[in-house]
Amino acid sequence: MTDIALRPPRLAALASPTRFLEFSGAVQPWLYGLAALLLAAGLGRGFSVPPDYQQGATVEIMFIHVPFAWLAMMCWTVMSVSALGTLVWRHPLADVSVKAAAPIGAVFTLLALVTGSVWGRPMWGTWWVWDARLTSVFVLFLMYLGLIALTRALDDPGRSARAAAILVLVGFVNIPIIKFSVDWWNTLHQSASIIRLDGPSIAPVFLWPLLLCALGFTTLFFAMHLTAMRTEVLRRRVRALARMTARGAEA
Repeated sequence: MTDIALRPPRLAALASPTRFLEFSGAVQPWLYGLAALLLAAGLGRGFSVPPDYQQGATVEIMFIHVPFAWLAMMCWTVMSVSALGTLVWRHPLADVSVKAAAPIGAVFTLLALVTGSVWGRPMWGTWWVWDARLTSVFVLFLMYLGLIALTRALDDPGRSARAAAILVLVGFVNIPIIKFSVDWWNTLHQSASIIRLDGPSIAPVFLWPLLLCALGFTTLFFAMHLTAMRTEVLRRRVRALARMTARGAEA
């Protein structure tokens, strides 16, 4: 019995909000702890690297800007998978995942835009330029805001879930545009330097701290996502209980 209880529940089992609350409650502390360790190692090594021969000490912004930019796209990708869960598989927690992830993705996208501007100012001589990469990321930020507004504007949970899922899937077309914009158009933004067919072009002294930071922020995202999902599940339970109480009072 103990061995069975310690096994991670299957995806179908997590469709039960109660089972999900139990599982996520047990996993959350470990995710936050792992994220803290990874970020401490990554940022510690990153902020102690030697100055770059071109960028100087400003290269250290890379260790937070690049993970923010990756997570801005990854969060929308996670929401797209959840949107399929809403429209195709009718998973009861899929809509919860979309609604919980949207504010987190919006914050990561905003941080990517801000840190990118700070990094770009000494490199490009300007805080902002309307090139393909920056513009497409800014559009992604507006899409996050629009999705948040949509989920809060509709009172009917069913209509809100379907509308949000459709918007997420339609908006996913912007993700490959962001990724390949530096290859398709001539932009100020540098081309891909990590995920390349011929291997990363970044020196190992910069690459390994960057990967640690990316893994740490990714772990932090999933921990925060679980927390937000738990909050949304509990909020919906409170609303359902309030409606039942109101109906009982009317009867």
